[in-house]
Amino acid sequence: MIKHLPDRLKELRMSQNLSQSEVAKKLRISPSIVSGYETGERTPSTENLLALAYLYRCSTDYLLGKSNDQPSVILDTDGLNNKQIKVLQDLIKVMKHE
Repeated sequence: MIKHLPDRLKELRMSQNLSQSEVAKKLRISPSIVSGYETGERTPSTENLLALAYLYRCSTDYLLGKSNDQPSVILDTDGLNNKQIKVLQDLIKVMKHE
C-alpha cells in the first residue's frame, strides 16, 4: 500500500463530485477496483495511476505523497478563440494584483 494514495484519491474524487462508478467508467475499470484503490486494498497499475492523475489534474507525485503541491486549477478553453483566451489571461493578471 502507498501511504497517501488512498486518501488523496478519495479526496480528489469527492472534490470533483464524482462517484466511484463515474471514475470507474472514465478509467474503463470496475467500481470495485476504484473502491480498492481508495481503501488501500489495491494499488493502481502505472497506466491507471497516470489516468487518475490526468482525471484529477494533478501530478503522480502528489498522488503518491512525494509532493504536497495541491492540484492546479485548469481552465477548459476548448471552443474559445485566441482573443477570448487573452481576455481570460488578462483578467487573471488583474485579479492577482488586487
